[in-house]
Amino acid sequence: MFEFQISSQCPNTNARVGCLMTPHGSVRTPRFMPVGTLGTVKGISSDQLIETGAQMLLANTFHLHLQPGEEVVQAAGGINKFMGWHGPVLTDSGGFQVFSLAKLSKIDDHGVLFKSPRDGREIELTPEKAIEIQMALGSDIAMAFDQCPPFPSDRNDVESACNRTHGWLERCVNSHTRDNQALFGIVQGGCFTDLRKASAEVVSSFDLPGIAIGGVSVGEPINEMHKIVRYVTPLLPRNKPRYLMGIGTLREISIAVANGIDLFDCVLPTRLGRHGTALVRGERWNLRNARFRNDHKPLDPSCKCFACKNHTRAYLHHLIRSEELLGLTLLSLHNLTHILRFTTAIEKAISDGCFAEDFAPWDMSSSARYTW
Repeated sequence: MFEFQISSQCPNTNARVGCLMTPHGSVRTPRFMPVGTLGTVKGISSDQLIETGAQMLLANTFHLHLQPGEEVVQAAGGINKFMGWHGPVLTDSGGFQVFSLAKLSKIDDHGVLFKSPRDGREIELTPEKAIEIQMALGSDIAMAFDQCPPFPSDRNDVESACNRTHGWLERCVNSHTRDNQALFGIVQGGCFTDLRKASAEVVSSFDLPGIAIGGVSVGEPINEMHKIVRYVTPLLPRNKPRYLMGIGTLREISIAVANGIDLFDCVLPTRLGRHGTALVRGERWNLRNARFRNDHKPLDPSCKCFACKNHTRAYLHHLIRSEELLGLTLLSLHNLTHILRFTTAIEKAISDGCFAEDFAPWDMSSSARYTW
């Protein structure tokens, strides 16, 4: 039911092309996963998501537990039927909320006690509860519950978070009983290479169907993120899909792929779209700017998304300046298409043996040029 096959490897890097097979279909890798925290990628329908090139989505355990509740999703037939998405779904465990809602939570070895950001009521999330919720949601891939320490954290705090993450992983494995759902473990360790190495060894020892690198993009300098990815990825099993959590910038994706990462997720493309920003050939364009007022060219002539095929920069500028919801949807669609085109181009470049860390398919002067 779950299988990962590597079909091609780039001769000059550790980048690889693969296929992850799940109960709801296969996913070509490397691949970016749009984030649908509450069972929806904000402002975008399932049919529109297919047009962007999306193959697998991410939803969030903690937020779906708060609203509408996993029992509602389970009664609907699972997360796929509930949201009308026929492809694979990965659910985050709620571990990131331990980080992002730190001011509303108390952590001990048993689990985490949250104050709900919705109504202030107390909610306890343990490894067992995180797995129970994800099994009820029925996602294809469930993530183990982990503790993600912020940056900066001192070594003792990071080591404590690692030990807790490893103990929680064992409890997640013991609690997980759903045969048609894969469980992935998560490597932690902050910016300490010895802790990262130890965590990679512990998490790999469980021989789970996949493995993730967590605890990046939590405030550390960008060069530290690259250091973590370059150091940790070779320590992970080669025959398992490798998932870098919370990354959605093109340069960081390219560097990560070059080091052997297969899957990514991030809210950035849609968040930028909702704030009037478009991704165009690796740049960020603020469509509120007056220079677009009389610009009647497509946003990106090379792009085949609905926004670029049917509307001009001037119209998108008008929608954004008028605060029309359609403008935010169109830019989100375009941004997702842009980043998924990028990962598709990476896949082709790896297969053709012309991929490198500085991959920029729109830049013909790039050392790793490829037709965009």
